[in-house]
Amino acid sequence: MTSRRRAKDILLKAVLYFCAGITCLLLLFLIGYIFLRGIPNISWELLSTQTSYIRDTIGILPNILSTLYIILVTMVLAVPLGVCAAIYLNEYATNHTLVRAISFAVETLTGIPSIIFGLVGMLFFVQLFGLKQGILAGGLTLVIMVLPTIISNTRESLKTVPNSYREGALAMGSGKWHMVRTVVLPNAVDGIVTGCILAIGRIVGESAALLFTAGFGLALQGFVKALTSSSATLTVALYVYASERGEMDVAFAIAAILMLLTFLLNFAANFAAKKLKRN
Repeated sequence: MTSRRRAKDILLKAVLYFCAGITCLLLLFLIGYIFLRGIPNISWELLSTQTSYIRDTIGILPNILSTLYIILVTMVLAVPLGVCAAIYLNEYATNHTLVRAISFAVETLTGIPSIIFGLVGMLFFVQLFGLKQGILAGGLTLVIMVLPTIISNTRESLKTVPNSYREGALAMGSGKWHMVRTVVLPNAVDGIVTGCILAIGRIVGESAALLFTAGFGLALQGFVKALTSSSATLTVALYVYASERGEMDVAFAIAAILMLLTFLLNFAANFAAKKLKRN
């Protein structure tokens, strides 16, 4: 009986390793194929200019800037809201029915398709509130999309902080907010940063919601003007060049740039988290 159980455990472990290996190989294949097709098509002209029909050139500098603009707008609004909501739910809320209702709403928002967020964002921010298609309308829509990720990761990170830390701080005369700010949050910074990284990843990779709210604009614009002017992010530009113009080389170049941008942002966020924890 013991040998049979051992053989079953070995078989299950082998299947698990096989599935994990297939998943890793698929990931490596996708990343490698994108870099193989995309990197040779990346040029300084592509990165530093805008598309011109007169000169018959293609440039994605406006799309790179629009992506950075929308990351900035979304994170500036979403991070304080998400972190404060998680702190309230975990540290202050005493009505368990309200906490369960909010948690259920957060989990429900996580499962809604992004195209629905785009339609709702267009209805509320563009049509109802009168905002023009641009970075602001797109950013407000993405705030609703990424809030559940930030709230969930922050709450889970706050729960990992031992209660003895809280009790020790309160026993030494610390106030509630002072305890949360100086004891709980520093020990939960890893989870908060993880939530921010996941949120940035969703922002960078989002296209469906931005088609209706941020627009297709490919012109080079400053930050203030881009807030209320049609501005295509890199993912929207990838969709335009691949599906409407048939420029597959440019599409793969944009895909490679998106991968590199994601790696860079993750590295920067992890470095910032380590520095914050050290301080």
